[in-house]
Amino acid sequence: MTEDTAPALSRMAIQSKESANPESKSSAMLANSREKWPRWKKFLLFGALASPAAVGALWIAVHSVPWMGPLIANSLRATIGKDNVTRLEEFVYSIEDRVNQTVKSGDAPKAYWKVPDNKPTALPPAPTTPLDNHAEHKEELVPFSPTAPGPVHASWSAEGDGQWVPVVDPRRPEEAPRMFKTLLHPDDSRSWAELFVVAVDLRQVSVMPVMGYQEPRSTKKEADGYVRAAKIPKEHYGALLAGFNGGFMAEHGQYGVYFDNIVFIDPKDDACTLAQFKDGSFDVASWSIIKDRVDQMSWFRQAPNCMYENGEMHPGLKAQQARKWGATLDGNTVIRRSAVGISQDKQILYVGISNHTTAKVMAHGMHHAGAHAVAQMDVNWSYPKFVTFEQKKDGLLYPIALAEGFEFDDKLYLRERSMRDFFYLARKEEIASSLPTAPATNGAGTPRTDPLEADALPHKEVTPTGTGQE
Repeated sequence: MTEDTAPALSRMAIQSKESANPESKSSAMLANSREKWPRWKKFLLFGALASPAAVGALWIAVHSVPWMGPLIANSLRATIGKDNVTRLEEFVYSIEDRVNQTVKSGDAPKAYWKVPDNKPTALPPAPTTPLDNHAEHKEELVPFSPTAPGPVHASWSAEGDGQWVPVVDPRRPEEAPRMFKTLLHPDDSRSWAELFVVAVDLRQVSVMPVMGYQEPRSTKKEADGYVRAAKIPKEHYGALLAGFNGGFMAEHGQYGVYFDNIVFIDPKDDACTLAQFKDGSFDVASWSIIKDRVDQMSWFRQAPNCMYENGEMHPGLKAQQARKWGATLDGNTVIRRSAVGISQDKQILYVGISNHTTAKVMAHGMHHAGAHAVAQMDVNWSYPKFVTFEQKKDGLLYPIALAEGFEFDDKLYLRERSMRDFFYLARKEEIASSLPTAPATNGAGTPRTDPLEADALPHKEVTPTGTGQE
């Protein structure tokens, strides 16, 4: 990448300078010796001189320009292979962690938002939600108020750690909150290790998957003709609450994906699975446990082995080498991660994004927040995201970061097609009346039935074709 910028002086010019100034003989000899250097040595020399500056500039760009990280990573994978990129990532993140341990060792855990001193004496009226999509009678829900977990480490926390703060929709500030957020510092050896968790009321909020225009890649024939909108449909803007990232790229584990009656990637028995069922219920569990209900599923998205299941941490996370939870990265790598979890009663979805955590620390923090089962979704600086949406003076919706330090394009999920799959959250009672316009047929050529409709059924039974192993 570094161009040869060494000066090319001709022998005639050198000799002319020598005759005019005998003292320049040593300089001329140096110039002659440079001329004898092969071009590849010159490239190495200038590459070595430029590398520190180039690496520094790239590091800054990756951490400030949303598209830079994916561009560099994907380009390198195509050039030197994904295994070499993985080793490079592990090396770079280990250096970053060592630097942080040197320069931040005396720092106290940081708070990112003001936590209300006292809970309000009365919550705004809770919305009424249909008992089902066909019922005329409505029930009034008890206002959503998840139990505060408190700090993970009482002596190692910021003000407000583990206290739930309402996520208020700026377009409907009078509405009772359907989501709450909290901040945790789950690593008692790193004050800069942070976990941001959002608790989502699944009684009132629909979770909507969206396939990216490129990921998840599929080799399935029925997926060939599928129209990938890759952004939130405008019909749902009015009901929109938030959006967050999907799972790993297909090449990083081949974890199963089923949506819109299409199996994009076959499910794996040992993979942790986020699934929605026809009755609107959710689960996060190993595929081997829930696969007998496949004919009742509206969609599923898989991830590496469940970090927590039935309230217990996976034995592999307790081991020294917990590699699976980075897909290819070592689970002990200190990195940005994202995860989803579900409460024991399956009424609350927890979405978490971390800074500078190992897989084990991430899992422990999610469980501490209230998740009975936990699936890690993605890793690396550029991919984990959670945004809410705000309407600005120009009348357009814009994504708003959950906390400072998370970079993204202001068209994210809305006006620009996403390369990777993602999820968005919307008011459940408004979804049925604003379903997005669907293609006339799906990839298999069969009339498309939207899986978010209450009575939607897959046009064929999904049958796992693999053994659950790569």
